[in-house]
Amino acid sequence: MQITRRGALSAGAGALAMPALPKYARAAEFVWRLGHTAPASFPLHVRLLEAAATIARESGGRIELNVVGDSQLGNQMGLLGQVRSGALEMTPVTGQALASAIAIAALPLTGFAFTGYDALWPAMDGALGKLVRDQIASRVGLVAMERCLDFGFRQITSSAKPVRVAADLDGQRIRIAGETDLVTLFRAFKAVPLSLPLGSLVQALRERIVDAQEGPLPLIVAARLFEAQSDCALTNHVWDGQWLCMNGNTWNRLPDRFKPIVADALNAAALAQREDSAQMEFAMVDFLSAQGMIVATIDQLSFRDRLRTAGYYKELRARFGEEPWAALEKFTGRLA
Repeated sequence: MQITRRGALSAGAGALAMPALPKYARAAEFVWRLGHTAPASFPLHVRLLEAAATIARESGGRIELNVVGDSQLGNQMGLLGQVRSGALEMTPVTGQALASAIAIAALPLTGFAFTGYDALWPAMDGALGKLVRDQIASRVGLVAMERCLDFGFRQITSSAKPVRVAADLDGQRIRIAGETDLVTLFRAFKAVPLSLPLGSLVQALRERIVDAQEGPLPLIVAARLFEAQSDCALTNHVWDGQWLCMNGNTWNRLPDRFKPIVADALNAAALAQREDSAQMEFAMVDFLSAQGMIVATIDQLSFRDRLRTAGYYKELRARFGEEPWAALEKFTGRLA
């Protein structure tokens, strides 16, 4: 079914007001830094600033959270390392980044596990998310807030051969991000996954060096891939989020009466960012349609069936273990 949404919903951080931090007579007792990689204009940064203002107000100025974005304090893995060592108090971390230390963090990234956000959020806010958070605490000593941020679903764009069912990927040369799990996923579809620098992707698509590419909608818009591709299939083939992680010692030093203030503010920020992300995706679908792209949904059952036949889910079940896999299938239905 082709999607042609009109009247794009206002999205983007430009519509969000930057909150002013309150001033207090005495210096804060707890001064923290939260580093992240997103630009200051992104909703993630704005919502975290709102959380910082709430924490300062509700704690009576006892807690000061300084939000530093735009990779000023390092890249994703560098920020994670700093929080683990205690050099930095907090950072949002993707499941993909955490998977280097905690294998189970990649479980929600299983290909075609979730059909969309209606199926995803109950899992991440419920037992599946708790399973991941518990592993974050026990394996790397970090405290993850209960609500994770949205990093988005990945989609497929192409030109010569639109993707609607799994068989449409047979033999297609598709540019992917460099993660091993994505290579495994697309090989199961008998596609040919290739890694190319983002800067050369549009030219490679125009010259048919690659037939298709996969990535989140913001990447498709920002890289102007609509100039080299005519079709965008909303496959939702892989999702990732960002867990707001705090150094365990930092959290444990905080008096118990202040912990709900911090957790409630950060969880509220995550919920608001999720809504911002949803509004932005609606607007980007409208934008891509206005550029002449065909934006369409797909038959997800055929993709699951292909992965099941290829042994993809069976291999992941063995990798993650029976109990974690059962926790995933509680929300997704049978995969393996």
